[in-house]
Amino acid sequence: MALKVVVLACVAVVALCDKAPVYPPPPPAYAPAPSYHAPAPYHAPEPAYHAPEPAYHAPEPAYHAPEPAYHAPEPAYHAPSHYEPEYPDVPPKYNYNYGVADGYSGANFGHSESRDGYKTEGSYTVDLPDGRKQIVTYVDNGDGLVAEVTYEGEAQYPEYKPTYKPAPPAYAHPTPTYA
Repeated sequence: MALKVVVLACVAVVALCDKAPVYPPPPPAYAPAPSYHAPAPYHAPEPAYHAPEPAYHAPEPAYHAPEPAYHAPEPAYHAPSHYEPEYPDVPPKYNYNYGVADGYSGANFGHSESRDGYKTEGSYTVDLPDGRKQIVTYVDNGDGLVAEVTYEGEAQYPEYKPTYKPAPPAYAHPTPTYA
């Protein structure tokens, strides 16, 4: 308890001693007001130096550029005013097909199409991720596209089994000890 009283007394002494000293205001100084006089105006002296007239006159240029002796010829070609490509008036006719079977990525798809005038026929196939094969067959006779979609096989949804295993801990857990 005595220690608390001593600490409290020290804090009180520091708080009281921490004040800035208080001085009385200075006595007023009585003196006559200063008087100011405007300075005399400045008058610059007259210049004593006068620049002489130039004694040298530059001659007129005596060189005249000659006329050019070379004249560019006019172009020998005439650019067409507008080029319009000409297309034959025959109906389109073609056949094509392609296929991809990549064992590494598992991609397996293909497409084939034939056209004769307004009649277009074709089909494409895609292996789906669920194990089925999607086959789309289409026909267009000039009056609209008719597509038929079929599937081969049965969808497989195997149970997901993660192959990831967490890494072992970097340190051994401490065993608790009781005293």
